[in-house]
Amino acid sequence: MKTTPKYILFSFAVILVCGTCIYAVKEVRDQKKDYRNQFSRYYRIYAPEIPDKMDFAGEKVPLDQFYVRESFDREIMANTFMHSSTILMFKRASRWFPVIEPILKKNNIPDDFKFLSLAESNFANVVSPSGAEGFWQFLKVTGQKYGLEITEEVDERYNVEKSTEAACQYFREAFQEYKNWTLVAASFNRGIDGVGKAVEKQSIMDYYNLFLVDETARYVYRILAMKQVYNNPVRYGFYLRQSDFYPPLSTYTVTVDSSITDLPAYARKIKINYRILKEFNPWLRRYTLTNKSAKKYVLTLPKEGSLSWELLKKNLPQGETFFNDTLKISLSN
Repeated sequence: MKTTPKYILFSFAVILVCGTCIYAVKEVRDQKKDYRNQFSRYYRIYAPEIPDKMDFAGEKVPLDQFYVRESFDREIMANTFMHSSTILMFKRASRWFPVIEPILKKNNIPDDFKFLSLAESNFANVVSPSGAEGFWQFLKVTGQKYGLEITEEVDERYNVEKSTEAACQYFREAFQEYKNWTLVAASFNRGIDGVGKAVEKQSIMDYYNLFLVDETARYVYRILAMKQVYNNPVRYGFYLRQSDFYPPLSTYTVTVDSSITDLPAYARKIKINYRILKEFNPWLRRYTLTNKSAKKYVLTLPKEGSLSWELLKKNLPQGETFFNDTLKISLSN
């Protein structure tokens, strides 16, 4: 009987521990339940808007056809929810549209073709698995056909101005074939002959009603989606300030007509470095520029002080102004 208090104390301890464990487990369960409830309450995903009307280069998109509408919807969703890629689209377009737009205009190419370049590369000097390179993603043979120099030392697919001029030549040639800008855009992906064979076999001169390989079948819709999101950012959840964008670069040009045997040394001589020389002239592909024929090459260089982010930002609208429709919407909320 003398040991009874010990048993009582032991039993009480066991009950206390068990109660604590049960409470802890319940607390953990409650926290998990609360977490799930918070997620369900506050996390929302909405279907992006599909416009009633859409056009490419003034040519109507037949959104009344379900397969056209659903194809467009797919690319709208991709651009709406691939946030980082789409934000980069806005940022880079601010720098490169002012370079590309006047070249398109000079060549009488519809302004919408600037979105084709975005669809190709998102304004990054990428290389595709098939070897297409630069903003316009020219293959070597195609780039050379339209006048671009492509050697071990020089690759003008990376020269934005010259590659845009080459793209304009292609668009004019393709338009002579199709008399239809939408097919011209599709052919930039598939080739003039590739689209031409589909047109001939199916007896349809209409991109939206042609049966094409998947990449080409999505291609124009991808361009249209970029145009729609870029022109209507708030509708798709993008509230972007002008100050968020990449400003145009302040540059000047220098013409050289002789060989440069050491480009890093040349860069130091003009008080920059090779990294900066390549940043402004990505078409230079090696450490040398052999020029036995005394060809004139135009180097683009930064103006003094223009490497400063703060100074470059002065090229953007000042103050907390918003892009496209974001100012109006945000002020009304």
